[in-house]
Amino acid sequence: MLVNASHCDAPPGRTTLQDRMRSPNLLASFRFAWQGIAYAFKTQRNFKIHTAIAALIIILGAGVSLSVEEWAIVCVTMALVLVTELLNTALEAVVDHVSPEFHAFAKIAKDCAAGAVLVAALMAVAVGLLLIGPRILAVTIARP
Repeated sequence: MLVNASHCDAPPGRTTLQDRMRSPNLLASFRFAWQGIAYAFKTQRNFKIHTAIAALIIILGAGVSLSVEEWAIVCVTMALVLVTELLNTALEAVVDHVSPEFHAFAKIAKDCAAGAVLVAALMAVAVGLLLIGPRILAVTIARP
């Protein structure tokens, strides 16, 4: 049964789950977020790969002089891939915690989260090919 901690009256001197989960201040919230990103970067091979590809796309995009609108599309697409990878990492951690042994539903949850990353990554490839591909091809063909 799920309990909404904001509606529970904690005994004096005790904190609710919501109180324990609340960041002490805005700076701490940002620090926790960066810790999550750092964890994913240190422990998740695919997050490192996606980050490296994003850096390469930034270099290629600068080299082919993307427009502001094209940069916006590229940035949103890169963010989508990295966000889905972070959410996949979080979901896997939760599933592993609540179901340390094999369970068919745990497998479904993890496979669907991985599938979301794959869809985002494939769409990012499509965006890159549509926006950057023709320009790189034109430069390659133009060289003698």
